[in-house]
Amino acid sequence: MNVPGLFHFAFLLRKVQTPSWAGWVLRKQQLSLPSLPLLQAARKKNSLNLLELSEAELEEQFVRGDGPGGQATNKTNNCVVLKHIPSGIVVKCHQTRSVEKNRKIAREILQEKVDLFYKGEDSDVFKEKKTSEKQKQEKKRRAKENLERKKLFKEMQQLDKE
Repeated sequence: MNVPGLFHFAFLLRKVQTPSWAGWVLRKQQLSLPSLPLLQAARKKNSLNLLELSEAELEEQFVRGDGPGGQATNKTNNCVVLKHIPSGIVVKCHQTRSVEKNRKIAREILQEKVDLFYKGEDSDVFKEKKTSEKQKQEKKRRAKENLERKKLFKEMQQLDKE
């Protein structure tokens, strides 16, 4: 076999071994997933009762990342695409330049999303998200009350001066 033929053969092998992620994304959209806020609640670090993932249920691929970073981003395959086969959930992680850190972060995010997918509103991640939303609303309410009190106080001071 000649040298150009070897390169062509290697290219064909690479093409066959690399699965198409577009099909998985389409299938994920066709599944009846929980509502969007439910999946956005993922990525909380303090959850303890998460479902365990086995490596046999995961498919992992390293792709080129996107976004700012120029040549360092465009020429390295340090973006991790992780797919949970039974649920069809796909996570793409490119938070750091290290492949190992991205693999770890992607697994944490996927674990939380799978937990939300199967447990729904009973998930610890969802409960944490709800409590943080309540705390945020309470803080907003208190700030609004304080602002009203300050306005009333200033009005009273101006009336006293007149």
